[in-house]
Amino acid sequence: MKNKQLKELLAAGENQTIEFKASFDRETIETICAFANTIGGRILIGATDSAEIAGVKIGKETISKWFNQIKQSTHPSLFPDIESLVVDKKVIVIITVPEHPIKPVSCKGRYFQRSGNSNHQLNIKEISDLHLKTFNTSWDYYPDPNHGLDSISMDKILKFIETVNKIRPFPIDDDPMTVLRKYELVKEENISNGCYLMFRLSDTPGGNIEAGRFADETHISDSVTIRTDLISEIRLLQEFIHKHINRAYIISGAAQRIERWDYPLDALREIIINMVVHRDYQHPGDSIVKIFDDRIEFFNPGSLLKGLTVDKLLSGDYTSSVRNPQIATIFKEIGLIEKYGSGIKRILTDCRDHGLLDPIFEEFQHGFRVTVFGTTQKTTQKTTQKTTQKTRDKILELLKQNPHLTRDQLAAHIDKSPNTIKGHLARLKAEGRLKRIGSDRDGYWEVAEDH
Repeated sequence: MKNKQLKELLAAGENQTIEFKASFDRETIETICAFANTIGGRILIGATDSAEIAGVKIGKETISKWFNQIKQSTHPSLFPDIESLVVDKKVIVIITVPEHPIKPVSCKGRYFQRSGNSNHQLNIKEISDLHLKTFNTSWDYYPDPNHGLDSISMDKILKFIETVNKIRPFPIDDDPMTVLRKYELVKEENISNGCYLMFRLSDTPGGNIEAGRFADETHISDSVTIRTDLISEIRLLQEFIHKHINRAYIISGAAQRIERWDYPLDALREIIINMVVHRDYQHPGDSIVKIFDDRIEFFNPGSLLKGLTVDKLLSGDYTSSVRNPQIATIFKEIGLIEKYGSGIKRILTDCRDHGLLDPIFEEFQHGFRVTVFGTTQKTTQKTTQKTTQKTRDKILELLKQNPHLTRDQLAAHIDKSPNTIKGHLARLKAEGRLKRIGSDRDGYWEVAEDH
Protein backbone atom coordinates (compact mmCIF):
# COMPACT_ATOMS: atom_id res chain seq x y z
CA MET A 1 0.00 0.00 0.00
CA LYS A 2 1.24 3.48 -0.85
CA ASN A 3 1.28 6.44 1.54
CA LYS A 4 -1.37 8.19 -0.55
CA GLN A 5 -3.78 5.24 -0.18
CA LEU A 6 -3.10 5.15 3.56
CA LYS A 7 -3.95 8.82 3.95
CA GLU A 8 -7.20 8.25 2.03
CA LEU A 9 -8.14 5.49 4.48
CA LEU A 10 -7.38 7.75 7.43
CA ALA A 11 -9.44 10.54 5.90
CA ALA A 12 -12.41 8.18 5.45
CA GLY A 13 -12.50 7.50 9.21
CA GLU A 14 -13.73 4.38 10.96
CA ASN A 15 -16.65 2.71 9.23
CA GLN A 16 -18.02 -0.66 8.15
CA THR A 17 -14.69 -1.73 6.66
CA ILE A 18 -12.05 0.38 8.46
CA GLU A 19 -10.93 0.43 12.10
CA PHE A 20 -8.11 2.30 13.84
CA LYS A 21 -6.17 0.70 16.70
CA ALA A 22 -3.41 2.18 18.83
CA SER A 23 -1.90 -1.28 19.39
CA PHE A 24 -2.44 -4.97 18.62
CA ASP A 25 -4.59 -6.68 21.28
CA ARG A 26 -7.46 -9.14 21.80
CA GLU A 27 -9.99 -6.67 20.39
CA THR A 28 -7.95 -6.48 17.20
CA ILE A 29 -8.48 -10.20 16.61
CA GLU A 30 -12.19 -9.80 17.37
CA THR A 31 -12.38 -7.11 14.69
CA ILE A 32 -10.54 -9.38 12.24
CA CYS A 33 -13.17 -12.04 12.97
CA ALA A 34 -15.99 -9.48 12.55
CA PHE A 35 -14.64 -8.34 9.17
CA ALA A 36 -14.30 -11.96 8.00
CA ASN A 37 -17.96 -12.60 8.95
CA THR A 38 -19.20 -9.50 7.11
CA ILE A 39 -17.67 -8.07 3.93
CA GLY A 40 -14.01 -7.82 4.92
CA GLY A 41 -12.06 -4.74 5.97
CA ARG A 42 -8.78 -3.16 7.07
CA ILE A 43 -7.33 -2.45 10.51
CA LEU A 44 -4.78 0.34 10.83
CA ILE A 45 -2.58 -0.29 13.87
CA GLY A 46 -0.78 2.81 15.06
CA ALA A 47 -3.66 5.17 14.19
CA THR A 48 -5.65 7.06 16.81
CA ASP A 49 -9.44 7.40 16.96
CA SER A 50 -9.01 10.92 15.60
CA ALA A 51 -7.30 9.50 12.47
CA GLU A 52 -3.81 10.69 13.41
CA ILE A 53 -0.71 8.54 12.90
CA ALA A 54 0.73 7.85 16.34
CA GLY A 55 2.83 4.94 15.18
CA VAL A 56 3.49 1.57 16.76
CA LYS A 57 6.73 -0.10 17.85
CA ILE A 58 7.49 -3.42 16.16
CA GLY A 59 10.50 -5.71 16.09
CA LYS A 60 11.73 -8.29 13.60
CA GLU A 61 9.39 -11.02 14.89
CA THR A 62 6.39 -8.82 15.85
CA ILE A 63 4.33 -9.32 12.70
CA SER A 64 5.05 -13.07 12.69
CA LYS A 65 3.84 -13.29 16.31
CA TRP A 66 0.67 -11.36 15.46
CA PHE A 67 0.06 -13.64 12.48
CA ASN A 68 0.36 -16.74 14.70
CA GLN A 69 -1.92 -15.23 17.36
CA ILE A 70 -4.58 -14.57 14.73
CA LYS A 71 -4.20 -18.09 13.33
CA GLN A 72 -4.46 -19.75 16.77
CA SER A 73 -7.35 -17.58 18.04
CA THR A 74 -9.72 -18.01 15.09
CA HIS A 75 -11.65 -21.00 13.81
CA PRO A 76 -11.51 -21.68 10.94
CA SER A 77 -8.03 -20.17 11.10
CA LEU A 78 -7.68 -16.81 9.36
CA PHE A 79 -4.59 -15.73 7.40
CA PRO A 80 -4.95 -11.98 6.73
CA ASP A 81 -2.40 -9.89 4.81
CA ILE A 82 -0.19 -7.84 7.15
CA GLU A 83 2.12 -5.09 5.95
CA SER A 84 3.88 -2.13 7.53
CA LEU A 85 4.51 1.38 6.27
CA VAL A 86 6.67 4.23 7.55
CA VAL A 87 4.97 7.62 7.43
CA ASP A 88 6.71 10.68 8.88
CA LYS A 89 9.17 8.36 10.62
CA LYS A 90 6.30 6.52 12.30
CA VAL A 91 5.40 2.89 11.67
CA ILE A 92 1.81 1.95 10.91
CA VAL A 93 0.68 -1.64 10.30
CA ILE A 94 -2.21 -2.46 7.95
CA ILE A 95 -4.07 -5.77 8.40
CA THR A 96 -6.26 -6.56 5.39
CA VAL A 97 -9.04 -9.08 6.06
CA PRO A 98 -11.07 -10.58 3.16
CA GLU A 99 -14.61 -11.84 3.66
CA HIS A 100 -14.40 -15.51 4.61
CA PRO A 101 -16.30 -17.91 2.32
CA ILE A 102 -17.35 -20.23 5.17
CA LYS A 103 -19.15 -18.46 8.00
CA PRO A 104 -19.23 -17.89 10.86
CA VAL A 105 -15.61 -17.59 11.98
CA SER A 106 -15.08 -17.58 15.75
CA CYS A 107 -12.59 -15.81 17.96
CA LYS A 108 -11.85 -18.06 20.95
CA GLY A 109 -15.37 -19.47 20.86
CA ARG A 110 -17.15 -16.14 20.32
CA TYR A 111 -18.60 -14.83 17.07
CA PHE A 112 -18.67 -11.25 15.82
CA GLN A 113 -19.97 -9.28 12.84
CA ARG A 114 -19.26 -5.74 11.75
CA SER A 115 -22.12 -3.28 12.23
CA GLY A 116 -21.33 0.30 11.27
CA ASN A 117 -18.02 1.18 12.90
CA SER A 118 -18.27 -1.32 15.75
CA ASN A 119 -18.32 -5.07 16.37
CA HIS A 120 -21.49 -6.92 17.29
CA GLN A 121 -21.28 -10.23 19.17
CA LEU A 122 -23.65 -12.77 17.63
CA ASN A 123 -26.20 -14.73 19.63
CA ILE A 124 -26.99 -18.39 18.98
CA LYS A 125 -29.81 -17.58 16.53
CA GLU A 126 -27.63 -15.18 14.54
CA ILE A 127 -24.81 -17.74 14.43
CA SER A 128 -27.20 -20.37 13.05
CA ASP A 129 -28.64 -18.00 10.44
CA LEU A 130 -25.19 -16.90 9.30
CA HIS A 131 -24.13 -20.52 8.89
CA LEU A 132 -27.22 -21.35 6.82
CA LYS A 133 -26.75 -18.28 4.61
CA THR A 134 -23.21 -19.40 3.88
CA PHE A 135 -24.63 -22.47 2.17
CA ASN A 136 -27.39 -20.43 0.50
CA THR A 137 -30.08 -22.19 2.50
CA SER A 138 -32.43 -21.59 5.40
CA TRP A 139 -33.62 -23.49 8.44
CA ASP A 140 -36.72 -24.87 6.73
CA TYR A 141 -34.58 -26.31 3.87
CA TYR A 142 -32.16 -27.90 6.34
CA PRO A 143 -32.46 -31.70 6.97
CA ASP A 144 -34.59 -32.59 9.98
CA PRO A 145 -32.34 -34.61 12.32
CA ASN A 146 -35.24 -36.00 14.37
CA HIS A 147 -37.80 -37.17 11.81
CA GLY A 148 -37.80 -39.39 8.75
CA LEU A 149 -40.09 -40.25 5.86
CA ASP A 150 -42.29 -42.30 8.20
CA SER A 151 -43.15 -39.04 10.04
CA ILE A 152 -44.97 -37.43 7.11
CA SER A 153 -48.37 -38.21 5.60
CA MET A 154 -48.50 -39.31 1.96
CA ASP A 155 -52.22 -38.48 1.96
CA LYS A 156 -51.30 -34.86 2.73
CA ILE A 157 -48.75 -34.88 -0.08
CA LEU A 158 -51.40 -36.18 -2.48
CA LYS A 159 -53.79 -33.47 -1.27
CA PHE A 160 -51.08 -30.88 -1.94
CA ILE A 161 -50.63 -32.18 -5.51
CA GLU A 162 -54.38 -32.14 -6.07
CA THR A 163 -54.65 -28.53 -4.87
CA VAL A 164 -51.71 -27.39 -7.01
CA ASN A 165 -53.20 -29.04 -10.10
CA LYS A 166 -56.37 -26.97 -9.69
CA ILE A 167 -54.32 -23.78 -9.95
CA ARG A 168 -51.42 -24.29 -12.33
CA PRO A 169 -51.95 -24.59 -16.10
CA PHE A 170 -49.73 -27.66 -16.39
CA PRO A 171 -50.63 -30.39 -13.87
CA ILE A 172 -48.15 -32.39 -11.83
CA ASP A 173 -47.96 -35.96 -13.13
CA ASP A 174 -45.15 -37.19 -10.88
CA ASP A 175 -45.50 -39.58 -7.96
CA PRO A 176 -45.39 -38.09 -4.42
CA MET A 177 -41.72 -38.95 -3.74
CA THR A 178 -40.61 -37.34 -7.00
CA VAL A 179 -42.62 -34.23 -6.10
CA LEU A 180 -40.98 -34.08 -2.69
CA ARG A 181 -37.54 -34.24 -4.28
CA LYS A 182 -38.32 -31.62 -6.91
CA TYR A 183 -39.37 -29.17 -4.19
CA GLU A 184 -36.27 -30.18 -2.16
CA LEU A 185 -38.53 -31.39 0.64
CA VAL A 186 -36.53 -34.61 0.56
CA LYS A 187 -32.79 -34.92 -0.08
CA GLU A 188 -31.05 -38.30 0.01
CA GLU A 189 -33.99 -39.82 1.90
CA ASN A 190 -33.83 -37.06 4.54
CA ILE A 191 -36.85 -34.80 4.93
CA SER A 192 -36.36 -31.08 5.51
CA ASN A 193 -37.55 -29.21 8.60
CA GLY A 194 -40.13 -27.48 6.40
CA CYS A 195 -41.37 -30.78 5.00
CA TYR A 196 -42.02 -32.14 8.48
CA LEU A 197 -43.88 -29.00 9.61
CA MET A 198 -46.08 -28.87 6.51
CA PHE A 199 -46.91 -32.57 6.07
CA ARG A 200 -46.35 -34.24 9.45
CA LEU A 201 -48.36 -37.35 10.08
CA SER A 202 -49.43 -36.79 13.69
CA ASP A 203 -50.40 -33.80 15.81
CA THR A 204 -47.18 -33.47 17.77
CA PRO A 205 -45.70 -30.43 19.57
CA GLY A 206 -43.70 -28.00 17.47
CA GLY A 207 -44.96 -24.83 15.81
CA ASN A 208 -47.94 -24.68 18.17
CA ILE A 209 -50.57 -21.93 18.13
CA GLU A 210 -52.32 -21.07 21.39
CA ALA A 211 -55.61 -19.23 20.83
CA GLY A 212 -58.03 -17.93 23.44
CA ARG A 213 -61.25 -15.93 23.81
CA PHE A 214 -60.80 -13.50 26.69
CA ALA A 215 -63.76 -12.28 28.74
CA ASP A 216 -61.45 -9.55 30.06
CA GLU A 217 -57.69 -9.00 30.32
CA THR A 218 -57.14 -12.02 32.59
CA HIS A 219 -60.10 -14.41 32.26
CA ILE A 220 -60.34 -16.90 29.36
CA SER A 221 -63.78 -18.19 28.36
CA ASP A 222 -62.58 -20.55 25.60
CA SER A 223 -59.21 -21.72 24.30
CA VAL A 224 -57.57 -24.16 21.92
CA THR A 225 -54.06 -25.49 21.29
CA ILE A 226 -53.43 -26.07 17.59
CA ARG A 227 -50.51 -28.38 16.82
CA THR A 228 -50.88 -29.97 13.44
CA ASP A 229 -49.41 -29.46 9.97
CA LEU A 230 -49.00 -25.80 8.98
CA ILE A 231 -51.60 -25.87 6.21
CA SER A 232 -54.25 -27.26 8.56
CA GLU A 233 -53.23 -24.77 11.28
CA ILE A 234 -54.45 -21.91 9.11
CA ARG A 235 -57.88 -23.46 8.64
CA LEU A 236 -58.30 -24.42 12.31
CA LEU A 237 -57.28 -20.98 13.58
CA GLN A 238 -59.66 -19.30 11.14
CA GLU A 239 -62.49 -21.50 12.41
CA PHE A 240 -61.73 -20.66 16.05
CA ILE A 241 -61.66 -16.92 15.35
CA HIS A 242 -64.89 -17.04 13.31
CA LYS A 243 -66.52 -18.82 16.23
CA HIS A 244 -65.77 -15.91 18.54
CA ILE A 245 -66.42 -12.82 16.44
CA ASN A 246 -69.82 -11.41 15.50
CA ARG A 247 -71.56 -11.59 12.17
CA ALA A 248 -74.49 -9.42 11.12
CA TYR A 249 -76.83 -9.57 8.14
CA ILE A 250 -77.71 -6.36 6.34
CA ILE A 251 -80.98 -6.20 4.37
CA SER A 252 -80.35 -3.89 1.42
CA GLY A 253 -83.29 -4.65 -0.84
CA ALA A 254 -81.17 -6.94 -3.01
CA ALA A 255 -82.12 -10.52 -3.68
CA GLN A 256 -79.64 -11.75 -1.06
CA ARG A 257 -78.83 -10.31 2.34
CA ILE A 258 -75.33 -8.93 2.92
CA GLU A 259 -73.13 -10.62 5.50
CA ARG A 260 -70.91 -8.35 7.59
CA TRP A 261 -68.39 -9.54 10.19
CA ASP A 262 -66.80 -7.47 12.95
CA TYR A 263 -63.50 -7.75 11.07
CA PRO A 264 -62.63 -8.11 7.37
CA LEU A 265 -62.07 -11.84 6.98
CA ASP A 266 -59.51 -11.40 4.19
CA ALA A 267 -57.34 -9.26 6.50
CA LEU A 268 -57.54 -11.84 9.29
CA ARG A 269 -56.63 -14.60 6.84
CA GLU A 270 -53.63 -12.61 5.62
CA ILE A 271 -52.40 -12.08 9.18
CA ILE A 272 -52.77 -15.79 9.99
CA ILE A 273 -50.86 -16.82 6.86
CA ASN A 274 -48.09 -14.34 7.68
CA MET A 275 -47.89 -15.80 11.18
CA VAL A 276 -47.31 -19.28 9.83
CA VAL A 277 -44.93 -18.35 7.00
CA HIS A 278 -42.75 -15.81 8.85
CA ARG A 279 -42.56 -17.44 12.26
CA ASP A 280 -39.16 -18.27 13.74
CA TYR A 281 -39.55 -22.04 14.19
CA GLN A 282 -36.22 -22.30 15.95
CA HIS A 283 -37.69 -20.33 18.86
CA PRO A 284 -39.25 -22.55 21.54
CA GLY A 285 -42.21 -20.23 22.20
CA ASP A 286 -45.72 -20.59 20.78
CA SER A 287 -47.66 -18.30 18.48
CA ILE A 288 -50.45 -16.71 20.54
CA VAL A 289 -53.81 -15.29 19.48
CA LYS A 290 -55.97 -13.38 21.97
CA ILE A 291 -59.54 -12.45 21.08
CA PHE A 292 -61.06 -9.63 23.17
CA ASP A 293 -64.39 -7.82 22.89
CA ASP A 294 -62.85 -4.96 20.93
CA ARG A 295 -59.68 -6.36 19.34
CA ILE A 296 -57.64 -9.41 18.33
CA GLU A 297 -53.94 -9.69 19.12
CA PHE A 298 -51.67 -11.94 17.04
CA PHE A 299 -48.21 -12.64 18.48
CA ASN A 300 -45.46 -14.56 16.72
CA PRO A 301 -42.03 -15.64 18.01
CA GLY A 302 -39.19 -14.10 16.03
CA SER A 303 -38.35 -10.44 15.49
CA LEU A 304 -38.21 -8.78 12.09
CA LEU A 305 -35.42 -9.83 9.78
CA LYS A 306 -32.21 -7.81 9.91
CA GLY A 307 -32.53 -4.42 8.22
CA LEU A 308 -36.34 -4.44 8.32
CA THR A 309 -38.31 -2.07 10.57
CA VAL A 310 -41.99 -1.47 11.27
CA ASP A 311 -41.76 1.92 9.54
CA LYS A 312 -40.37 0.28 6.40
CA LEU A 313 -43.14 -2.33 6.51
CA LEU A 314 -45.87 0.31 6.70
CA SER A 315 -44.33 2.52 4.01
CA GLY A 316 -43.61 -0.37 1.67
CA ASP A 317 -40.03 0.87 1.37
CA TYR A 318 -38.31 -2.50 1.56
CA THR A 319 -37.33 -5.48 -0.52
CA SER A 320 -39.34 -8.53 0.44
CA SER A 321 -37.38 -11.27 2.17
CA VAL A 322 -38.70 -14.47 3.69
CA ARG A 323 -37.44 -16.24 6.82
CA ASN A 324 -38.78 -19.61 5.61
CA PRO A 325 -38.52 -19.64 1.78
CA GLN A 326 -39.37 -23.33 1.43
CA ILE A 327 -42.59 -22.95 3.41
CA ALA A 328 -43.40 -19.77 1.46
CA THR A 329 -42.86 -21.59 -1.84
CA ILE A 330 -45.28 -24.39 -0.96
CA PHE A 331 -47.88 -21.90 0.28
CA LYS A 332 -47.54 -19.95 -2.97
CA GLU A 333 -48.00 -23.13 -4.99
CA ILE A 334 -51.36 -23.84 -3.34
CA GLY A 335 -52.53 -20.25 -3.63
CA LEU A 336 -52.25 -19.18 0.01
CA ILE A 337 -49.67 -16.52 -0.89
CA GLU A 338 -50.37 -14.33 -3.91
CA LYS A 339 -47.44 -11.90 -3.92
CA TYR A 340 -44.48 -11.49 -1.60
CA GLY A 341 -44.29 -8.24 0.35
CA SER A 342 -47.83 -6.97 -0.33
CA GLY A 343 -49.62 -8.46 2.70
CA ILE A 344 -49.30 -5.44 5.03
CA LYS A 345 -50.75 -3.11 2.41
CA ARG A 346 -53.74 -5.40 1.84
CA ILE A 347 -54.39 -5.70 5.58
CA LEU A 348 -54.41 -1.91 6.01
CA THR A 349 -56.66 -1.41 2.98
CA ASP A 350 -59.16 -4.06 4.09
CA CYS A 351 -59.42 -2.63 7.62
CA ARG A 352 -59.89 0.92 6.34
CA ASP A 353 -62.51 -0.20 3.82
CA HIS A 354 -64.28 -1.92 6.71
CA GLY A 355 -64.33 1.38 8.61
CA LEU A 356 -61.93 0.16 11.29
CA LEU A 357 -58.98 1.78 12.97
CA ASP A 358 -55.60 0.96 11.46
CA PRO A 359 -54.03 -2.19 12.96
CA ILE A 360 -50.93 -1.78 15.12
CA PHE A 361 -47.77 -3.57 13.98
CA GLU A 362 -45.01 -3.72 16.59
CA GLU A 363 -41.94 -5.62 17.69
CA PHE A 364 -42.90 -6.98 21.09
CA GLN A 365 -40.67 -8.84 23.56
CA HIS A 366 -39.04 -11.69 21.59
CA GLY A 367 -41.35 -11.47 18.59
CA PHE A 368 -43.80 -9.50 16.48
CA ARG A 369 -47.38 -8.51 17.32
CA VAL A 370 -50.30 -7.33 15.21
CA THR A 371 -53.39 -5.85 16.89
CA VAL A 372 -56.60 -5.51 14.86
CA PHE A 373 -59.43 -3.40 16.27
CA GLY A 374 -63.07 -4.34 15.86
CA THR A 375 -64.40 -0.90 16.87
CA THR A 376 -65.14 1.46 14.00
CA GLN A 377 -63.62 4.92 13.88
CA LYS A 378 -67.02 6.52 14.19
CA THR A 379 -67.93 4.39 17.20
CA THR A 380 -64.57 5.19 18.82
CA GLN A 381 -65.14 8.92 18.38
CA LYS A 382 -68.64 8.70 19.86
CA THR A 383 -67.41 6.61 22.78
CA THR A 384 -64.62 9.10 23.48
CA GLN A 385 -67.06 12.01 23.35
CA LYS A 386 -69.46 10.28 25.74
CA THR A 387 -66.64 9.41 28.16
CA THR A 388 -65.34 12.99 28.08
CA GLN A 389 -68.80 14.45 28.71
CA LYS A 390 -69.42 12.02 31.56
CA THR A 391 -66.13 12.98 33.22
CA ARG A 392 -66.91 16.73 32.99
CA ASP A 393 -70.43 16.25 34.34
CA LYS A 394 -68.96 14.33 37.27
CA ILE A 395 -66.50 17.17 37.96
CA LEU A 396 -69.32 19.72 38.02
CA GLU A 397 -71.43 17.57 40.36
CA LEU A 398 -68.55 17.15 42.79
CA LEU A 399 -67.77 20.90 42.76
CA LYS A 400 -71.41 21.76 43.42
CA GLN A 401 -71.23 19.59 46.52
CA ASN A 402 -67.84 20.93 47.60
CA PRO A 403 -66.49 24.02 45.72
CA HIS A 404 -63.15 23.82 47.56
CA LEU A 405 -62.03 20.49 46.10
CA THR A 406 -58.53 20.62 44.65
CA ARG A 407 -57.39 19.19 41.34
CA ASP A 408 -55.70 16.25 43.09
CA GLN A 409 -58.84 15.53 45.15
CA LEU A 410 -60.98 15.56 42.00
CA ALA A 411 -58.51 13.19 40.34
CA ALA A 412 -58.81 10.77 43.25
CA HIS A 413 -62.62 10.89 43.20
CA ILE A 414 -62.91 10.26 39.45
CA ASP A 415 -59.88 7.96 39.10
CA LYS A 416 -58.17 10.16 36.53
CA SER A 417 -54.73 11.74 36.50
CA PRO A 418 -54.34 15.33 37.81
CA ASN A 419 -53.21 16.44 34.35
CA THR A 420 -56.38 15.00 32.82
CA ILE A 421 -58.50 16.87 35.38
CA LYS A 422 -56.54 20.06 34.64
CA GLY A 423 -57.49 19.78 30.97
CA HIS A 424 -61.17 19.22 31.78
CA LEU A 425 -61.22 22.21 34.18
CA ALA A 426 -59.69 24.46 31.53
CA ARG A 427 -62.30 23.37 28.99
CA LEU A 428 -65.19 23.87 31.44
CA LYS A 429 -63.94 27.40 32.21
CA ALA A 430 -63.63 28.18 28.49
CA GLU A 431 -67.25 27.02 27.95
CA GLY A 432 -68.45 29.28 30.78
CA ARG A 433 -69.71 26.32 32.82
CA LEU A 434 -67.21 26.83 35.61
CA LYS A 435 -65.52 29.86 37.20
CA ARG A 436 -62.66 30.19 39.64
CA ILE A 437 -63.30 32.64 42.45
CA GLY A 438 -60.22 33.91 44.29
CA SER A 439 -56.65 32.60 44.13
CA ASP A 440 -55.55 29.09 43.28
CA ARG A 441 -54.60 28.51 46.92
CA ASP A 442 -57.46 30.15 48.84
CA GLY A 443 -60.22 30.41 46.25
CA TYR A 444 -63.09 28.09 45.29
CA TRP A 445 -65.06 26.96 42.26
CA GLU A 446 -68.40 28.33 41.14
CA VAL A 447 -70.57 26.16 38.91
CA ALA A 448 -72.86 27.94 36.41
CA GLU A 449 -76.52 27.87 37.48
CA ASP A 450 -77.71 26.33 34.23
CA HIS A 451 -75.70 23.16 34.83
